[in-house]
Amino acid sequence: MQIKYDANGLVPAIIQDAKTKTVLMLGYMNEEAYLKTNETKKVTFYSRSKQRLWTKGEESGNFLNLVSIKNDCDNDTLLVSVNPQGPTCHKGTDNCWGEDNEQSFGFLTELEKTIADRKANQENEKSYVADLFRKGINKIAQKVGEEAVEVVIEAKDDNDDLFLNESADLLFHYLILLKAKGYGLKDIEQVLIDRKK
Repeated sequence: MQIKYDANGLVPAIIQDAKTKTVLMLGYMNEEAYLKTNETKKVTFYSRSKQRLWTKGEESGNFLNLVSIKNDCDNDTLLVSVNPQGPTCHKGTDNCWGEDNEQSFGFLTELEKTIADRKANQENEKSYVADLFRKGINKIAQKVGEEAVEVVIEAKDDNDDLFLNESADLLFHYLILLKAKGYGLKDIEQVLIDRKK
């Protein structure tokens, strides 16, 4: 890999969680740190304050286990994909911005949070979702079944708009069913990951 180090022999290394894609921290590597990282599979930096190589986790045990290293388009910044072993920041947080390093499915994660809120407040909430939770698991499961049948029917026709809308309805009701059973998308993802092995 061709790397353009700066005048001090350093290159910025952006550290990203391989699973969640959350940026965890920014460090700097010199050639020796880069080579040691590849050799040990533990991310090693050149510490500008300590003026020496520093393997993240050497004192805390919170290592950054290397998955891959990519160079950017100008060869002057590294993207280091890792599996973190514990908090990344020295302050004990998941990353150096104080945010949680949680798996996100984009808008679907927001939708899961809304569904969870409707479930938690179902007695006082006036919404379709809260009403479904009040009616119980049988009604929720029935709605998933109805939506699944509608998806199958629309899949056999040529109206893509109807097919996509019925698919959205099925996914929406399935998320409600998952929450009713105490699960979420991350649980389904884990089952699929386990099957891959």
